[in-house]
Amino acid sequence: MRATLGFLERITLSSDDVGPDDAALPRQAGVSDAALRDAVYVCALFNLIDRVSDGLDFAIPSQEGFRKSAKGLLK
Repeated sequence: MRATLGFLERITLSSDDVGPDDAALPRQAGVSDAALRDAVYVCALFNLIDRVSDGLDFAIPSQEGFRKSAKGLLK
């Protein structure tokens, strides 16, 4: 898990510097190519959503706002 998270951090913060050798540590830790690919997909989608929401200046709801949203989603 740590090796994969380190790899994802590098992709997020230094994407121009990432190369095939960066995947070696997670692979050596036993992470399969399929699992590593899935982790990269999740990371990419999260980063996209995060950047779009920042760009559009989305507000983070208050605790009460989260509660109201949760009730609506449960319906």
